[in-house]
This record gives sequence, structure tokens and C-alpha cells, in this order.
Amino acid sequence: MVEKKTFGQKCIKALFVIILVILALSCLLPLLYNLAVSLSSKSAADAGLVKFWPVDFTFHAYQEIMGEKSFFVSFFVAVKRVFWALVTSLPVLILAAYPLAKSKQEFAPRNIILWIFVFCMLFSGGTIPWYMVMKSYGLMNSAFGLAICGGFPIFNLILMVNFFQGIPKELEEAAMVDGAGPWYILFRIIVPLSKPVIATIALFTIVAHWNEFFQGLVLSTGEEFYPLQTYIKQMVFQPNTAQMTAEQLKQASMTSNTTLSAAKIFISTIPVLCIYPFLQKYFVTGITLGGVKE
Repeated sequence: MVEKKTFGQKCIKALFVIILVILALSCLLPLLYNLAVSLSSKSAADAGLVKFWPVDFTFHAYQEIMGEKSFFVSFFVAVKRVFWALVTSLPVLILAAYPLAKSKQEFAPRNIILWIFVFCMLFSGGTIPWYMVMKSYGLMNSAFGLAICGGFPIFNLILMVNFFQGIPKELEEAAMVDGAGPWYILFRIIVPLSKPVIATIALFTIVAHWNEFFQGLVLSTGEEFYPLQTYIKQMVFQPNTAQMTAEQLKQASMTSNTTLSAAKIFISTIPVLCIYPFLQKYFVTGITLGGVKE
């Protein structure tokens, strides 16, 4: 027999729906606003006339950003940076998290190593020593250098350690009884069961490296080596009018920093918006199980 919902239960459910709709709009409306501003004219954007619909519809902001070859070069530098970041960080995090997820009896130096990692997360050597190390290793003007220059996020490591600790020990014990070794257990049992936390960390890595711009500015000596965010920020805040053609100067006269900034924000979100739907189903599980330790 199906239990009928009372009037109070229906009201509570309706209230939850309203709250969720408001939260969804709070996330969606800023994106729509940026899109509207980026498609509006310079005068309308500077006057604050744009709300959630373009005023004097124009593509001038996007034409100024995308009208040069250097934009596409920086786009592919950013793609290569994200690729190398995933290829280098995920295997290292998995190999580091697996022994650290063991108890102190199974892996004696576990606590010492974890404290070293936490110390390195809280304190750094500073920008100048970091720059000197990157330069001495020949990692300037390199997408690979940009991928590894920030090291490996300790937060992601802790997230993965906690997730590994939540996997039942009986699975490993059963595999060891059948003659499986540590490498077989890790890559044939632990990793397949850890898709949620791996997908979550991959999403964190993609977003962090895609949106980062300062490291690209410091470790690059020319625009041809800039990742996308560095290129756009340089073009928006320090446009080189001396090297612009007559057509580019005309485009710049019809475009304001407001419309350029809005176009920059919208372009920056497109790759993440395309990737997130494929990782979303793992995201909540990875955060919930990896972020809480019993």
C-alpha cells in the first residue's frame, strides 16, 4: 500500500524545489550575464545597460580575441598543459596514495611522510627559488614545464588516501590468498574501484591548470608560449596598440575592457562545461567518500 503524503510533506518538498531552483539560477545567471555583455556593443556595456540579453548585438569582442593566430596557439598550449598535468599527476598520486592508505603497522614511515607532504603544502620556498629551479632544469617556454611547475596538490593526495582507506581490506586479503602481488592488487582491484575519486581529481586538475595564468606569465618569454588564460589577460589589460593593424585598431575602438573581460570569462568556461557532464556522475561520490575519514 502506497503511503499518501501529507500536506506538510508536500509543502516541504515544494520548498526544497524552490531552493534548488534558486541555487541553480544563481549559478546560471552570471554565465548568461557574461555572455550577454560579451555580445553587446561597447557603449551599452560601459553604460551598464546590459542585463541578461545583448544590447546592440555584435561579435566585436570575440573577433578581437580570436582574430589573431596567437589566440589559437595559446589555446593548444593550454590543451597540452592540461594533458601533461593529467598524465603526470594522476599516476604519481595513485602510487603515493596506495602505500599511505595503509596502517602504520603495514607501512611504518606512513605518518612521517604524510607530515612532510602537509608541511610542503603549507610552506613553500618562494617565487624566486621556484623560478630558478624551473630555469635550471630547462622547463621555461614548455607546456610540460607548466604542467609540473606547481608540483602535485597535496589536497588531492589526501582525498585519494582517504578514498583508498574506505575500500574493504577483505578484497586485498582475498587477492593475496590467490597469489596476487601489490602491483596486481593496485591496478586490477584498487584503481578500477576508485573511478569516482580519480574522476574528481582529474576534474580538479583540469580546472586548475586551465584557469591558471600567473605561472604561464613567469615561465614564458613570448606570446607564442603563453597558455590561453595568460594570453587573454595580457591582451585585455595590456593591448599592444603599436603593433595593431588598422582593422585591429578599428575593432579595439568598438570594444571595451568590459566586453573583452566578459568574452574571456565565457570562453574560459566552455572547455570545462564540455568536460564536466562526463565526470559529474563520479564527482559527488568521489568528494563524499574521499573527503571523510572514519
